[in-house]
Amino acid sequence: MQLKDKNILVVGVANRKSVAYFIVKTLIDLGANVILSVQGEEHRAKVSRLFPDCPIYCCDLEREEDIAKLVESVGQDTVLDGLVHSVAFANYPEGLVPFHATRKEDFLQACDISCFSLISLANAFKDHLAEDASVVTISISTTRMAAENYGYMAPIKAALESSLCFLAKGFSQFSRVRFNAVCAGLLKTSASAGIPGYIDSYLFAEQATLRGKNLATQEVADVAVFLLSPRSSGVNTRGIVVDAGMAVNYFDKGIVERATDNG
Repeated sequence: MQLKDKNILVVGVANRKSVAYFIVKTLIDLGANVILSVQGEEHRAKVSRLFPDCPIYCCDLEREEDIAKLVESVGQDTVLDGLVHSVAFANYPEGLVPFHATRKEDFLQACDISCFSLISLANAFKDHLAEDASVVTISISTTRMAAENYGYMAPIKAALESSLCFLAKGFSQFSRVRFNAVCAGLLKTSASAGIPGYIDSYLFAEQATLRGKNLATQEVADVAVFLLSPRSSGVNTRGIVVDAGMAVNYFDKGIVERATDNG
């Protein structure tokens, strides 16, 4: 993968189940130098036990001054060959409500953390990225499926994916930095466990995959690592869907029979 001794900043490791955890573990196995950014001191204490040899910095992505401080902490002389944005946040203080009842403050906060933070990080680190660096974010397999329990996060992920082409276009004026997304199907992560009704959706997804087996988080991480590597140098502004074929299999005979009691 040609990632040995490459400097990669990974933002968003939370625990052993997070996509970012698997990305970092794979990068380390490939010989990369990994720098971590987490939300706060509590996260740093947990993540330091997972990756004791990695520099770990705190950065509240809602605070522009924290992002500027992160740049300083990483160091003026450090050139990043890659940046991973594996961040998502949604607040549902009143539980599940119809999309049209979404509170403005919740939507804007989620958009700030889950989408605009990528733009802020890219801008803050633009002078510290290698000319051919790769920036990778984590999205979802489709933003056009109106799943009630995912609420307003799908439109925010759509904004995140749309941002890629504008970031790449802007950076193309002075570099060859690439911006891509891994669009993952349903995963067994701690963050997803907090989504109401997620377990039922996860079990359905397993039936809908062509192989009859759900995604492993490592499979998503492997695609992210590929996008970080020079092996993907011709890939830019893409959202690569990793869903084990689920999107083409909703009308699987067995699923239809069970849904209509015709089996």
